[in-house]
Amino acid sequence: MHLTLLVPELIWPEPNDQLTLGKLSVPGFEWLASRARFDRQPKQAFEITLARLFGTDDMPFAPLRLLGESPDDAARDGHWLCADPVHLRFHHERIVLADAGAFDVDDDEAIALVGALNETFADVGRFHVATSCRWYLRLNEAVDHPAEPLSTIAGRRMDGELSGKESRLTRWLNEVQMFLHGHPVNARRQAEGKPAINSLWLWGGGTLPVLQAAAWSAVSTSNPLATGLALASGIPARPLPANLAELLQGAAGDRQLVVLDALLPPVLYEDGEGWKRAWQALDSNWFAPLQGAAGRRVTSLSIVAPTVYGLLTWTLHATDRWKFWRRSRPLASLATALASGETP
Repeated sequence: MHLTLLVPELIWPEPNDQLTLGKLSVPGFEWLASRARFDRQPKQAFEITLARLFGTDDMPFAPLRLLGESPDDAARDGHWLCADPVHLRFHHERIVLADAGAFDVDDDEAIALVGALNETFADVGRFHVATSCRWYLRLNEAVDHPAEPLSTIAGRRMDGELSGKESRLTRWLNEVQMFLHGHPVNARRQAEGKPAINSLWLWGGGTLPVLQAAAWSAVSTSNPLATGLALASGIPARPLPANLAELLQGAAGDRQLVVLDALLPPVLYEDGEGWKRAWQALDSNWFAPLQGAAGRRVTSLSIVAPTVYGLLTWTLHATDRWKFWRRSRPLASLATALASGETP
């Protein structure tokens, strides 16, 4: 079996953060990385890396993500945008965006806000709630609205993303922001000391594409975009197993893609402790067991990691496991080397 693990934000983006990196021990990954062939490509977003693993540069992420979480096939009809609820705040005279993963939005709040948006802006399109933090907009009329995926701007200063864009949707979004500011849901949230849901991040627009069958036998994931890409490609999409043993027990086919995105949210929300906990679970459940499976049940392994340091790939073949003379390198050392431009 050839196994590919897609692991966004595998290396913490602040190499000098000793509280996060200094005492982190992930011996399973470090053993694999020391024996693998390493490649580094320019930085790209997790969503783009994921789409390219399915052989496409066409990026209508909204209908693909909706397909992955909507059993009623709504994504197959119309022009869709991700319309994710966000909180914009000023910090040191800059605008910072927090997506709904950084604060709580309950289902009742999401339904109330989307219902009000649908009543007020029916001339633009119709909103759809998939989860409390993932919303969609089906436009009445297709509009080109290029925007970065949410994962690239959440938690970051975004003045450049807001300025210089005078599309119809950008102008309309100003009306949406004023409407949200005065909605009773936000008045109540602010009275309770919670961040207001004062804007939407519109991105990933388009219609559902017809994708050619990708090379994967199956895709294991809890990520709705990955599920949608698999379904659009005619590939079985399976729930993410708890560990490597569970994957190998149920795997059918010789090319398996597993999306392990548990490290992504802690990086977006600057949660170093959460990132360490997620890493230790990944090492225990996936990377450490691969020491025994590599070269046996798993004949070749690729670890693909979109990070702030670039798109990083480690490739391990059956004979590589015998390169015992290669010494493991701590993750903190890898981060330092990558930050300084070295090749690990």
